[in-house]
Amino acid sequence: MPEITESELAPNVKALWLKALSAVQTNNHSYAVKLLQSVLKDAPFFLEGRQVLRKCEGIVQGGAKSGKGLFGMSSGGPGMKVSGAVKKDPLSALPMIEEFLENNPYSPEGNDLLFEAFMALQLPESAAFALETVRRGHPEHLKLMHKLAAFYIGNDNPAKAAEVYRDIIKHHPADSAAIKGEKDCTARASMQKGGWSEQADMKSLLKNKDEAGELDQGSKSGLTRDQLEDRRDRLILKYNEDPNQLAIVKDLAGIFEQLEDWSNSFTFYSWGFSLSNGDVALQTKADKMKDKVAEQQMQELEARAKSNPDDPEVQAMLAERKAARIAESLEEAKKRVDVNPTDPTLRFELGQAYFNAGDYSGAIPQLQQAKRNPHIQSKVLLLLGRTFKAKGMLDMASKQLADALADLVGMDNTKKEILYEKGLIHAEMGDKDGALEAFKQIYEVDYGYRDVAARVESSYA
Repeated sequence: MPEITESELAPNVKALWLKALSAVQTNNHSYAVKLLQSVLKDAPFFLEGRQVLRKCEGIVQGGAKSGKGLFGMSSGGPGMKVSGAVKKDPLSALPMIEEFLENNPYSPEGNDLLFEAFMALQLPESAAFALETVRRGHPEHLKLMHKLAAFYIGNDNPAKAAEVYRDIIKHHPADSAAIKGEKDCTARASMQKGGWSEQADMKSLLKNKDEAGELDQGSKSGLTRDQLEDRRDRLILKYNEDPNQLAIVKDLAGIFEQLEDWSNSFTFYSWGFSLSNGDVALQTKADKMKDKVAEQQMQELEARAKSNPDDPEVQAMLAERKAARIAESLEEAKKRVDVNPTDPTLRFELGQAYFNAGDYSGAIPQLQQAKRNPHIQSKVLLLLGRTFKAKGMLDMASKQLADALADLVGMDNTKKEILYEKGLIHAEMGDKDGALEAFKQIYEVDYGYRDVAARVESSYA
């Protein structure tokens, strides 16, 4: 169903609309808000009316404001009720969302619900307007700005996506996904402006539609890089025909992941999450791809810093990026645990993030909960030991590492790492025999592991 224009308004609604415009012209914005709300109740697809309403509400409220969440309440209140209505009957949810937005027109939570409602109603222009409202009021809102950029990409509007990415970079200059996205979208927009048709060009690669169909049915596992790239190009053709096909979007995200194109994989997993109406698995994938992008960016910056050791600007940039990444990782890990608090692996990741941030007391309870997963227990105990060590609780640190060793039989890298850490702790406690015993176990199977040879041989001198 398309948005409607002024000429398509019913006579009685149009009369209210014109009356509202007169109120705006006389700066009677509060009255205009009431009139426009009535207009939208009868004409919910009248985008221009909603745009004018939001401007008036912004003037009345004095601009964007921070504070409480949706409806001023925590989850479980009216916000959950509206969220449920968006899923079941998005049209009926519109007046409820507007009721809240009257007092907080730039609300990220309210406008995100409005976006989801309009997407469900297949009104992309109105959906874009909802997130653009957040962009005007809260351009620093990282999650929704990425969501808006992904929306524009999905609707083949790279120029608008590039604008959004530029806004993200202004507020989050170290966001590697936004940096990469802005470059890619700017290039794509330039090609569009120049009349180059990616879709038409790729169509020439296809012999016929049957060939494309066969490819879509083919297995994605065990493909060579050339085969993956060929499949990617063919799927992009289908994606350009309809960017809202969830199966195609998920397919592309997976192929970009296999090609280690982390940025594009993140974009498509994020877009897939938006299309899926909240598929947690897709959100988890998007988060992992975002981490990959950040890791790649960090590696590139570290290499640059290593090549320019005397450049203070590069060294400062690296230090700033490391600090920002630690803070970002902590916030992202917290959000993932909030979504799935019973997942021990997510608890371990949060504990690791707290440890990296130097918040050892924050790390301990997360790691203790992570021990519930036997598959990662050795890694958890190793980190827990390091956490106690960082707090100066050496006896407790040694106990965690001893527990970890009890479950390990073969001398793999994990066991070597635990033994080495245990040796260091015993040395710090002044227990030379305990330290030597740990180092000797490594020495017996791996002479070249770190500095164990020097430590063991020096004890015989």
